[in-house]
Amino acid sequence: MVKLPHPILIVATFLLAACTQLATAKEINLAPVGLQVVPSKDRLVSLDDHIRLAEAASHKLERNPGDDQARREYNFAVARICGSLRQSKLTPWAAPVKLASHTLTWKRDPHPEMDPAKYEFIPADQLEIHGKSMAVREIKSGLGAPLVAKRVADQTHELAPTPHFYFTVTAIARFTGSRCEIEIVEALEHETVSVGGHTWPLAADFTAPLAMTLTEMETQKLNIPRLLRPAEFAGSTRISRLEPYDPNKTVVLLVHGLASSPTTWFPLLNQLRNDPAIRDNYQFWFYSYPSGYPYSYSASILRKELDQVEKHYPLHQKMVVIGHSMGGCISRLLITDSKQQIWNQMFTVTPEQMDMTPDHKHILTESSIFEHRPEIGRVIFISTPHRGSDLATNWIGKAFIHLVKIPDTLLSIGIEEARYKKHRAGEKHLDRFPDSIDTLAPNNDFVTAINTVPIKAGIPYHTIAGDRGHGDAPKSSDGVVPYWSSHQSGALSEKIVPTNHGAHQHQEAMDEVTRILHEHQQPHR
Repeated sequence: MVKLPHPILIVATFLLAACTQLATAKEINLAPVGLQVVPSKDRLVSLDDHIRLAEAASHKLERNPGDDQARREYNFAVARICGSLRQSKLTPWAAPVKLASHTLTWKRDPHPEMDPAKYEFIPADQLEIHGKSMAVREIKSGLGAPLVAKRVADQTHELAPTPHFYFTVTAIARFTGSRCEIEIVEALEHETVSVGGHTWPLAADFTAPLAMTLTEMETQKLNIPRLLRPAEFAGSTRISRLEPYDPNKTVVLLVHGLASSPTTWFPLLNQLRNDPAIRDNYQFWFYSYPSGYPYSYSASILRKELDQVEKHYPLHQKMVVIGHSMGGCISRLLITDSKQQIWNQMFTVTPEQMDMTPDHKHILTESSIFEHRPEIGRVIFISTPHRGSDLATNWIGKAFIHLVKIPDTLLSIGIEEARYKKHRAGEKHLDRFPDSIDTLAPNNDFVTAINTVPIKAGIPYHTIAGDRGHGDAPKSSDGVVPYWSSHQSGALSEKIVPTNHGAHQHQEAMDEVTRILHEHQQPHR
Protein backbone atom coordinates (compact mmCIF):
# COMPACT_ATOMS: atom_id res chain seq x y z
CA MET A 1 0.00 0.00 0.00
CA VAL A 2 1.26 3.46 -0.91
CA LYS A 3 1.49 5.74 2.08
CA LEU A 4 -0.11 9.10 1.29
CA PRO A 5 1.32 12.36 2.61
CA HIS A 6 -0.28 13.83 5.71
CA PRO A 7 -2.64 16.76 4.98
CA ILE A 8 -0.39 19.13 6.90
CA LEU A 9 2.47 18.24 4.54
CA ILE A 10 0.25 19.06 1.59
CA VAL A 11 -0.54 22.46 3.06
CA ALA A 12 3.15 23.02 3.81
CA THR A 13 3.97 22.39 0.17
CA PHE A 14 1.46 25.03 -0.91
CA LEU A 15 2.79 27.47 1.68
CA LEU A 16 6.34 27.06 0.40
CA ALA A 17 5.10 27.80 -3.10
CA ALA A 18 3.30 30.88 -1.79
CA CYS A 19 6.52 32.20 -0.28
CA THR A 20 8.25 32.23 -3.67
CA GLN A 21 9.27 35.80 -4.46
CA LEU A 22 7.00 37.01 -7.25
CA ALA A 23 8.67 40.40 -7.68
CA THR A 24 11.15 42.77 -6.09
CA ALA A 25 11.84 46.38 -7.03
CA LYS A 26 15.07 47.69 -5.51
CA GLU A 27 16.36 51.23 -6.00
CA ILE A 28 19.91 51.52 -7.35
CA ASN A 29 22.32 54.33 -8.27
CA LEU A 30 23.11 54.97 -11.93
CA ALA A 31 26.13 56.35 -13.76
CA PRO A 32 25.54 59.29 -16.13
CA VAL A 33 24.84 58.51 -19.79
CA GLY A 34 27.17 60.34 -22.19
CA LEU A 35 27.29 63.80 -20.57
CA GLN A 36 29.22 63.89 -17.35
CA VAL A 37 28.27 65.68 -14.17
CA VAL A 38 30.63 66.45 -11.31
CA PRO A 39 28.76 65.15 -8.24
CA SER A 40 27.71 67.84 -5.81
CA LYS A 41 26.61 67.44 -2.22
CA ASP A 42 24.45 70.51 -2.73
CA ARG A 43 21.18 69.12 -4.06
CA LEU A 44 20.17 72.43 -5.63
CA VAL A 45 23.47 72.58 -7.52
CA SER A 46 23.02 68.97 -8.64
CA LEU A 47 19.45 69.71 -9.76
CA ASP A 48 20.62 72.74 -11.76
CA ASP A 49 23.39 70.68 -13.37
CA HIS A 50 20.93 68.06 -14.58
CA ILE A 51 18.60 70.74 -15.94
CA ARG A 52 21.50 72.17 -17.93
CA LEU A 53 22.31 68.69 -19.26
CA ALA A 54 18.70 68.11 -20.26
CA GLU A 55 18.64 71.48 -22.02
CA ALA A 56 21.83 70.70 -23.94
CA ALA A 57 20.44 67.34 -25.05
CA SER A 58 17.15 69.01 -25.99
CA HIS A 59 18.95 71.45 -28.27
CA LYS A 60 20.77 68.56 -29.94
CA LEU A 61 17.44 66.84 -30.58
CA GLU A 62 15.97 70.04 -32.07
CA ARG A 63 18.81 70.05 -34.60
CA ASN A 64 18.79 66.29 -35.17
CA PRO A 65 15.73 64.39 -33.88
CA GLY A 66 17.34 61.12 -34.94
CA ASP A 67 20.27 61.51 -32.52
CA ASP A 68 19.70 58.48 -30.26
CA GLN A 69 22.62 59.36 -27.99
CA ALA A 70 21.14 62.81 -27.35
CA ARG A 71 17.77 61.24 -26.66
CA ARG A 72 19.31 58.89 -24.08
CA GLU A 73 21.15 61.82 -22.47
CA TYR A 74 17.89 63.80 -22.33
CA ASN A 75 15.97 60.91 -20.76
CA PHE A 76 18.69 60.28 -18.19
CA ALA A 77 18.95 63.97 -17.22
CA VAL A 78 15.15 64.36 -16.89
CA ALA A 79 15.01 61.26 -14.69
CA ARG A 80 17.71 62.75 -12.46
CA ILE A 81 15.77 66.04 -12.25
CA CYS A 82 12.77 64.10 -10.96
CA GLY A 83 14.97 62.11 -8.61
CA SER A 84 16.52 65.31 -7.24
CA LEU A 85 13.08 66.83 -6.67
CA ARG A 86 12.04 63.73 -4.78
CA GLN A 87 15.16 63.73 -2.56
CA SER A 88 15.08 67.47 -1.93
CA LYS A 89 11.30 67.52 -1.37
CA LEU A 90 11.00 70.53 -3.67
CA THR A 91 7.56 71.32 -5.05
CA PRO A 92 7.71 73.22 -8.37
CA TRP A 93 3.97 72.50 -8.83
CA ALA A 94 3.29 74.76 -5.84
CA ALA A 95 5.72 77.56 -6.75
CA PRO A 96 8.60 78.01 -9.25
CA VAL A 97 11.98 76.82 -8.00
CA LYS A 98 14.70 79.39 -8.76
CA LEU A 99 18.16 77.92 -9.40
CA ALA A 100 21.47 79.40 -10.52
CA SER A 101 20.83 78.99 -14.25
CA HIS A 102 17.13 78.13 -14.53
CA THR A 103 13.72 78.52 -13.00
CA LEU A 104 11.96 75.18 -12.66
CA THR A 105 8.19 75.07 -13.16
CA TRP A 106 5.54 72.39 -13.50
CA LYS A 107 2.79 71.91 -16.09
CA ARG A 108 -0.54 71.20 -14.44
CA ASP A 109 -2.46 68.06 -15.43
CA PRO A 110 -6.20 68.75 -15.86
CA HIS A 111 -6.98 65.26 -14.54
CA PRO A 112 -7.77 65.74 -10.80
CA GLU A 113 -6.42 62.32 -9.94
CA MET A 114 -2.95 63.38 -11.17
CA ASP A 115 -2.43 66.22 -8.66
CA PRO A 116 1.39 66.12 -8.25
CA ALA A 117 1.15 67.14 -4.60
CA LYS A 118 -0.28 63.69 -3.89
CA TYR A 119 2.53 61.73 -5.56
CA GLU A 120 6.06 60.55 -5.09
CA PHE A 121 7.72 60.28 -8.51
CA ILE A 122 10.28 57.47 -8.66
CA PRO A 123 12.60 57.22 -11.71
CA ALA A 124 11.99 53.80 -13.23
CA ASP A 125 15.60 53.46 -14.41
CA GLN A 126 16.66 53.40 -10.75
CA LEU A 127 14.54 50.30 -10.07
CA GLU A 128 16.18 46.91 -10.35
CA ILE A 129 13.40 44.36 -10.84
CA HIS A 130 13.51 40.62 -10.22
CA GLY A 131 11.01 37.84 -9.62
CA LYS A 132 9.27 35.09 -11.55
CA SER A 133 6.18 37.19 -12.29
CA MET A 134 8.23 40.03 -13.76
CA ALA A 135 10.68 37.93 -15.77
CA VAL A 136 10.29 40.21 -18.81
CA ARG A 137 10.72 43.96 -18.43
CA GLU A 138 8.39 45.66 -20.89
CA ILE A 139 9.98 48.98 -21.82
CA LYS A 140 8.92 51.25 -24.67
CA SER A 141 11.72 53.19 -26.30
CA GLY A 142 11.12 56.87 -26.93
CA LEU A 143 11.49 60.32 -25.44
CA GLY A 144 11.03 61.09 -21.76
CA ALA A 145 11.96 59.72 -18.36
CA PRO A 146 9.73 56.79 -17.32
CA LEU A 147 8.57 57.16 -13.71
CA VAL A 148 6.48 55.30 -11.18
CA ALA A 149 3.89 57.65 -9.69
CA LYS A 150 3.28 56.44 -6.12
CA ARG A 151 0.28 57.75 -4.21
CA VAL A 152 -1.31 56.87 -0.89
CA ALA A 153 -4.74 55.46 -1.70
CA ASP A 154 -8.03 54.84 0.01
CA GLN A 155 -8.43 51.13 -0.67
CA THR A 156 -12.14 51.13 0.13
CA HIS A 157 -13.39 54.05 -1.93
CA GLU A 158 -10.78 54.30 -4.68
CA LEU A 159 -10.56 50.57 -5.46
CA ALA A 160 -6.83 50.50 -4.79
CA PRO A 161 -5.21 47.04 -4.83
CA THR A 162 -2.70 48.03 -2.12
CA PRO A 163 -2.22 50.94 0.33
CA HIS A 164 -0.66 52.81 -2.62
CA PHE A 165 -1.41 53.30 -6.29
CA TYR A 166 1.56 52.81 -8.62
CA PHE A 167 0.87 54.47 -11.98
CA THR A 168 2.84 54.45 -15.23
CA VAL A 169 3.92 58.00 -16.13
CA THR A 170 6.70 59.72 -18.06
CA ALA A 171 8.39 63.08 -17.39
CA ILE A 172 9.13 65.57 -20.17
CA ALA A 173 11.23 68.73 -19.82
CA ARG A 174 10.66 71.74 -22.10
CA PHE A 175 12.82 74.86 -22.23
CA THR A 176 11.88 78.48 -22.91
CA GLY A 177 14.72 80.89 -22.23
CA SER A 178 15.89 80.17 -18.68
CA ARG A 179 12.66 78.40 -17.76
CA CYS A 180 12.45 74.61 -17.54
CA GLU A 181 8.93 73.19 -17.40
CA ILE A 182 8.32 69.59 -16.32
CA GLU A 183 5.25 67.78 -17.62
CA ILE A 184 4.05 64.41 -16.31
CA VAL A 185 2.38 62.36 -19.07
CA GLU A 186 0.25 59.28 -18.41
CA ALA A 187 1.95 56.60 -20.48
CA LEU A 188 -1.16 54.42 -20.72
CA GLU A 189 -3.07 57.34 -22.26
CA HIS A 190 -0.54 58.82 -24.70
CA GLU A 191 1.66 57.15 -27.30
CA THR A 192 3.62 60.16 -28.57
CA VAL A 193 4.96 63.46 -27.27
CA SER A 194 5.97 66.69 -29.04
CA VAL A 195 9.03 68.67 -27.93
CA GLY A 196 10.89 71.39 -29.82
CA GLY A 197 8.82 71.04 -32.97
CA HIS A 198 9.36 67.29 -33.30
CA THR A 199 7.24 64.30 -32.30
CA TRP A 200 8.61 61.13 -30.74
CA PRO A 201 7.16 57.94 -29.28
CA LEU A 202 6.63 58.49 -25.57
CA ALA A 203 9.10 56.42 -23.53
CA ALA A 204 7.55 54.18 -20.89
CA ASP A 205 8.33 51.41 -18.42
CA PHE A 206 5.20 49.28 -18.04
CA THR A 207 6.77 46.70 -15.74
CA ALA A 208 8.11 48.93 -12.96
CA PRO A 209 4.70 50.04 -11.55
CA LEU A 210 3.42 46.46 -11.72
CA ALA A 211 6.49 45.20 -9.88
CA MET A 212 6.06 47.76 -7.12
CA THR A 213 2.35 46.93 -6.82
CA LEU A 214 3.12 43.23 -6.69
CA THR A 215 5.84 43.74 -4.09
CA GLU A 216 3.42 45.62 -1.84
CA MET A 217 0.51 43.22 -2.40
CA GLU A 218 2.12 40.11 -0.90
CA THR A 219 -1.33 38.51 -1.07
CA GLN A 220 0.21 35.26 -2.28
CA LYS A 221 1.18 34.72 1.37
CA LEU A 222 -2.54 34.70 2.17
CA ASN A 223 -3.59 32.28 -0.57
CA ILE A 224 -3.79 29.22 1.68
CA PRO A 225 -5.10 31.06 4.80
CA ARG A 226 -7.88 32.63 2.69
CA LEU A 227 -8.79 29.13 1.50
CA LEU A 228 -8.71 27.49 4.90
CA ARG A 229 -10.21 30.34 6.99
CA PRO A 230 -12.32 32.45 4.61
CA ALA A 231 -14.35 34.20 7.32
CA GLU A 232 -11.20 35.71 8.83
CA PHE A 233 -10.42 37.36 5.52
CA ALA A 234 -13.89 38.48 4.49
CA GLY A 235 -12.60 42.06 4.56
CA SER A 236 -10.13 41.25 1.77
CA THR A 237 -13.01 40.79 -0.68
CA ARG A 238 -12.95 43.64 -3.15
CA ILE A 239 -12.81 44.82 -6.71
CA SER A 240 -9.70 46.91 -7.31
CA ARG A 241 -8.18 48.78 -10.25
CA LEU A 242 -4.64 49.24 -11.51
CA GLU A 243 -4.81 52.62 -13.22
CA PRO A 244 -6.76 55.89 -13.24
CA TYR A 245 -10.39 55.20 -14.17
CA ASP A 246 -11.20 56.06 -17.79
CA PRO A 247 -14.90 55.88 -18.74
CA ASN A 248 -13.93 55.54 -22.40
CA LYS A 249 -11.96 52.33 -21.91
CA THR A 250 -13.38 48.84 -21.63
CA VAL A 251 -12.92 47.22 -18.23
CA VAL A 252 -11.24 43.80 -18.15
CA LEU A 253 -12.18 42.12 -14.86
CA LEU A 254 -9.75 39.38 -13.77
CA VAL A 255 -11.04 36.67 -11.40
CA HIS A 256 -8.49 34.36 -9.74
CA GLY A 257 -9.07 30.76 -8.70
CA LEU A 258 -8.75 28.46 -5.71
CA ALA A 259 -5.94 29.22 -3.21
CA SER A 260 -4.91 32.16 -5.35
CA SER A 261 -5.04 35.97 -5.53
CA PRO A 262 -4.74 38.82 -8.07
CA THR A 263 -0.95 38.34 -8.06
CA THR A 264 -1.47 35.37 -10.36
CA TRP A 265 -2.42 37.74 -13.22
CA PHE A 266 0.70 39.91 -13.29
CA PRO A 267 2.66 38.06 -16.01
CA LEU A 268 -0.36 38.43 -18.30
CA LEU A 269 -0.85 42.08 -17.34
CA ASN A 270 2.82 42.78 -17.99
CA GLN A 271 2.43 41.55 -21.56
CA LEU A 272 -0.96 43.13 -22.24
CA ARG A 273 0.09 46.62 -21.17
CA ASN A 274 2.97 46.48 -23.65
CA ASP A 275 0.44 46.30 -26.50
CA PRO A 276 -0.52 49.80 -27.75
CA ALA A 277 -3.99 48.74 -28.95
CA ILE A 278 -4.78 47.24 -25.56
CA ARG A 279 -3.42 50.28 -23.72
CA ASP A 280 -5.64 52.43 -25.89
CA ASN A 281 -8.83 50.43 -25.36
CA TYR A 282 -8.71 48.64 -22.00
CA GLN A 283 -8.33 49.19 -18.27
CA PHE A 284 -7.82 46.36 -15.76
CA TRP A 285 -9.71 45.51 -12.58
CA PHE A 286 -9.39 42.56 -10.18
CA TYR A 287 -11.86 40.63 -8.10
CA SER A 288 -10.11 39.33 -4.97
CA TYR A 289 -11.93 37.06 -2.52
CA PRO A 290 -11.31 34.32 0.08
CA SER A 291 -11.39 31.16 -2.01
CA GLY A 292 -12.69 28.87 0.77
CA TYR A 293 -16.28 29.91 0.07
CA PRO A 294 -18.38 27.83 -2.36
CA TYR A 295 -18.02 29.54 -5.69
CA SER A 296 -21.75 30.18 -6.01
CA TYR A 297 -21.51 32.27 -2.82
CA SER A 298 -18.41 34.10 -4.09
CA ALA A 299 -20.31 34.92 -7.29
CA SER A 300 -23.20 36.39 -5.28
CA ILE A 301 -20.72 38.62 -3.42
CA LEU A 302 -19.18 39.69 -6.73
CA ARG A 303 -22.58 40.74 -8.04
CA LYS A 304 -23.01 43.01 -5.01
CA GLU A 305 -19.50 44.40 -5.46
CA LEU A 306 -20.26 45.23 -9.10
CA ASP A 307 -23.45 47.01 -8.08
CA GLN A 308 -21.53 49.22 -5.64
CA VAL A 309 -18.51 49.87 -7.85
CA GLU A 310 -20.55 50.87 -10.88
CA LYS A 311 -22.26 53.62 -8.90
CA HIS A 312 -18.91 55.40 -8.69
CA TYR A 313 -17.28 54.10 -11.88
CA PRO A 314 -20.06 53.70 -14.46
CA LEU A 315 -19.29 51.53 -17.48
CA HIS A 316 -19.75 53.01 -20.95
CA GLN A 317 -18.76 49.78 -22.69
CA LYS A 318 -19.52 46.22 -21.75
CA MET A 319 -16.72 44.64 -19.75
CA VAL A 320 -14.66 41.57 -20.54
CA VAL A 321 -14.29 39.02 -17.73
CA ILE A 322 -11.36 36.60 -17.59
CA GLY A 323 -11.54 33.78 -15.04
CA HIS A 324 -8.88 31.25 -14.17
CA SER A 325 -9.80 27.88 -12.65
CA MET A 326 -12.54 28.40 -10.05
CA GLY A 327 -12.55 32.05 -11.10
CA GLY A 328 -13.91 30.81 -14.42
CA CYS A 329 -16.73 29.03 -12.58
CA ILE A 330 -17.59 32.31 -10.84
CA SER A 331 -17.46 34.12 -14.18
CA ARG A 332 -19.79 31.56 -15.75
CA LEU A 333 -22.49 32.42 -13.20
CA LEU A 334 -22.30 36.08 -14.26
CA ILE A 335 -23.54 35.20 -17.76
CA THR A 336 -26.28 32.77 -16.73
CA ASP A 337 -29.99 33.12 -16.05
CA SER A 338 -30.70 30.36 -13.55
CA LYS A 339 -34.34 31.30 -12.94
CA GLN A 340 -35.71 28.52 -10.68
CA GLN A 341 -33.97 25.72 -12.54
CA ILE A 342 -31.03 25.20 -10.19
CA TRP A 343 -33.20 25.65 -7.11
CA ASN A 344 -35.78 23.13 -8.30
CA GLN A 345 -33.10 20.52 -8.93
CA MET A 346 -31.60 20.97 -5.47
CA PHE A 347 -34.61 21.49 -3.17
CA THR A 348 -38.00 19.90 -2.54
CA VAL A 349 -39.82 23.17 -1.80
CA THR A 350 -39.87 26.75 -3.07
CA PRO A 351 -37.93 29.50 -1.24
CA GLU A 352 -41.20 30.79 0.20
CA GLN A 353 -41.96 27.40 1.72
CA MET A 354 -38.63 27.11 3.50
CA ASP A 355 -38.72 27.62 7.25
CA MET A 356 -35.46 29.56 7.61
CA THR A 357 -34.30 32.84 9.07
CA PRO A 358 -34.70 35.65 6.48
CA ASP A 359 -30.97 36.41 6.32
CA HIS A 360 -30.08 32.79 5.73
CA LYS A 361 -32.76 32.38 3.08
CA HIS A 362 -31.46 35.51 1.35
CA ILE A 363 -27.93 34.07 1.14
CA LEU A 364 -29.23 30.75 -0.13
CA THR A 365 -31.46 32.24 -2.82
CA GLU A 366 -28.80 34.68 -4.05
CA SER A 367 -26.42 31.75 -4.50
CA SER A 368 -28.97 29.68 -6.44
CA ILE A 369 -31.32 32.09 -8.23
CA PHE A 370 -29.66 34.80 -10.32
CA GLU A 371 -29.70 36.64 -13.64
CA HIS A 372 -26.88 37.35 -16.06
CA ARG A 373 -25.05 40.64 -15.67
CA PRO A 374 -25.99 42.90 -18.61
CA GLU A 375 -22.72 44.86 -18.33
CA ILE A 376 -20.65 41.85 -19.41
CA GLY A 377 -19.92 41.58 -23.11
CA ARG A 378 -17.44 38.69 -23.29
CA VAL A 379 -15.87 36.04 -21.05
CA ILE A 380 -12.60 34.11 -21.35
CA PHE A 381 -12.45 30.85 -19.39
CA ILE A 382 -8.94 29.59 -18.59
CA SER A 383 -8.41 26.11 -17.06
CA THR A 384 -12.00 26.20 -15.79
CA PRO A 385 -13.58 23.08 -14.21
CA HIS A 386 -17.13 23.71 -15.43
CA ARG A 387 -18.07 20.11 -14.66
CA GLY A 388 -15.81 19.75 -11.67
CA SER A 389 -12.48 18.07 -11.08
CA ASP A 390 -11.65 14.65 -9.73
CA LEU A 391 -9.00 16.38 -7.63
CA ALA A 392 -11.85 17.62 -5.43
CA THR A 393 -12.88 14.04 -4.62
CA ASN A 394 -9.53 12.27 -4.33
CA TRP A 395 -7.29 12.15 -1.27
CA ILE A 396 -5.87 15.67 -1.88
CA GLY A 397 -9.33 17.22 -2.06
CA LYS A 398 -10.54 15.28 0.96
CA ALA A 399 -7.51 16.42 2.94
CA PHE A 400 -8.26 20.07 2.26
CA ILE A 401 -12.01 19.70 2.84
CA HIS A 402 -11.26 18.67 6.43
CA LEU A 403 -9.04 21.72 6.87
CA VAL A 404 -11.35 24.40 5.44
CA LYS A 405 -13.24 26.21 8.21
CA ILE A 406 -16.65 27.27 6.94
CA PRO A 407 -18.09 30.42 8.64
CA ASP A 408 -20.67 29.79 11.35
CA THR A 409 -23.35 31.59 9.33
CA LEU A 410 -22.93 29.22 6.40
CA LEU A 411 -22.81 26.22 8.73
CA SER A 412 -26.16 27.29 10.17
CA ILE A 413 -27.62 27.59 6.68
CA GLY A 414 -26.38 24.09 5.92
CA ILE A 415 -28.24 22.73 8.94
CA GLU A 416 -31.43 24.59 8.05
CA GLU A 417 -31.45 23.64 4.38
CA ALA A 418 -30.54 19.97 4.89
CA ARG A 419 -34.14 18.86 5.46
CA TYR A 420 -35.18 20.36 2.11
CA LYS A 421 -32.39 18.93 -0.05
CA LYS A 422 -33.14 16.44 -2.81
CA HIS A 423 -31.19 13.20 -2.77
CA ARG A 424 -30.70 12.61 -6.48
CA ALA A 425 -29.03 9.43 -7.68
CA GLY A 426 -25.33 9.84 -8.34
CA GLU A 427 -25.05 13.20 -6.61
CA LYS A 428 -22.97 13.97 -3.57
CA HIS A 429 -25.20 14.88 -0.63
CA LEU A 430 -23.74 16.88 2.26
CA ASP A 431 -25.10 17.30 5.77
CA ARG A 432 -23.43 20.72 5.92
CA PHE A 433 -22.98 23.82 3.78
CA PRO A 434 -20.39 23.11 1.05
CA ASP A 435 -16.99 24.76 0.87
CA SER A 436 -15.22 25.71 -2.36
CA ILE A 437 -13.65 22.29 -2.82
CA ASP A 438 -17.03 20.60 -2.41
CA THR A 439 -18.42 22.76 -5.22
CA LEU A 440 -15.63 21.62 -7.53
CA ALA A 441 -16.60 17.95 -7.20
CA PRO A 442 -18.12 16.53 -10.41
CA ASN A 443 -21.01 14.98 -8.45
CA ASN A 444 -21.80 18.06 -6.35
CA ASP A 445 -25.49 18.91 -6.63
CA PHE A 446 -24.84 22.53 -7.62
CA VAL A 447 -22.27 21.51 -10.26
CA THR A 448 -24.64 19.02 -11.87
CA ALA A 449 -27.49 21.55 -11.74
CA ILE A 450 -25.61 24.50 -13.23
CA ASN A 451 -24.52 22.40 -16.18
CA THR A 452 -28.16 21.93 -17.18
CA VAL A 453 -28.59 25.70 -17.51
CA PRO A 454 -27.30 27.29 -20.71
CA ILE A 455 -25.10 30.37 -20.84
CA LYS A 456 -27.04 33.47 -21.85
CA ALA A 457 -27.39 33.61 -25.63
CA GLY A 458 -25.59 36.48 -27.34
CA ILE A 459 -22.64 36.72 -24.91
CA PRO A 460 -19.51 35.37 -26.65
CA TYR A 461 -17.13 33.29 -24.59
CA HIS A 462 -13.83 31.51 -25.17
CA THR A 463 -11.98 28.57 -23.67
CA ILE A 464 -8.25 28.17 -23.01
CA ALA A 465 -6.99 24.91 -21.48
CA GLY A 466 -3.72 23.08 -20.90
CA ASP A 467 -2.78 19.56 -21.92
CA ARG A 468 0.69 19.40 -20.27
CA GLY A 469 2.25 19.15 -23.74
CA HIS A 470 0.80 15.70 -24.40
CA GLY A 471 -1.26 16.80 -27.38
CA ASP A 472 -3.92 14.26 -26.46
CA ALA A 473 -7.12 16.36 -26.45
CA PRO A 474 -9.98 15.52 -26.01
CA LYS A 475 -8.56 12.96 -23.56
CA SER A 476 -6.22 15.54 -22.10
CA SER A 477 -5.91 17.17 -18.69
CA ASP A 478 -3.88 20.03 -17.27
CA GLY A 479 -3.17 17.90 -14.21
CA VAL A 480 -6.09 19.40 -12.28
CA VAL A 481 -8.89 19.98 -14.78
CA PRO A 482 -9.62 17.41 -17.52
CA TYR A 483 -10.66 18.46 -21.00
CA TRP A 484 -14.15 17.04 -20.54
CA SER A 485 -14.67 19.55 -17.75
CA SER A 486 -13.10 22.65 -19.35
CA HIS A 487 -14.59 22.15 -22.81
CA GLN A 488 -17.65 24.22 -23.74
CA SER A 489 -19.27 23.34 -27.05
CA GLY A 490 -20.72 26.84 -27.44
CA ALA A 491 -17.36 28.62 -27.10
CA LEU A 492 -16.50 31.01 -29.90
CA SER A 493 -12.93 29.67 -29.80
CA GLU A 494 -10.97 27.01 -27.96
CA LYS A 495 -7.20 27.02 -27.51
CA ILE A 496 -5.23 24.09 -26.08
CA VAL A 497 -1.78 25.08 -24.84
CA PRO A 498 1.10 22.76 -23.85
CA THR A 499 1.15 23.50 -20.14
CA ASN A 500 -0.31 22.59 -16.78
CA HIS A 501 -3.10 24.19 -14.74
CA GLY A 502 -1.34 27.57 -14.76
CA ALA A 503 -2.28 28.13 -18.39
CA HIS A 504 -2.96 31.84 -17.85
CA GLN A 505 0.79 32.34 -17.37
CA HIS A 506 1.85 30.37 -20.48
CA GLN A 507 3.00 32.38 -23.49
CA GLU A 508 0.59 30.78 -25.97
CA ALA A 509 -2.35 31.41 -23.65
CA MET A 510 -1.30 35.02 -23.07
CA ASP A 511 -1.04 35.50 -26.83
CA GLU A 512 -4.53 34.03 -27.20
CA VAL A 513 -5.93 36.46 -24.63
CA THR A 514 -4.26 39.29 -26.55
CA ARG A 515 -5.86 38.07 -29.78
CA ILE A 516 -9.31 37.85 -28.21
CA LEU A 517 -9.07 41.36 -26.75
CA HIS A 518 -8.08 42.71 -30.16
CA GLU A 519 -11.04 40.89 -31.69
CA HIS A 520 -13.40 42.27 -29.03
CA GLN A 521 -12.59 45.85 -30.03
CA GLN A 522 -13.17 45.38 -33.77
CA PRO A 523 -16.93 46.08 -33.76
CA HIS A 524 -16.34 49.27 -31.74
CA ARG A 525 -13.86 50.87 -34.13
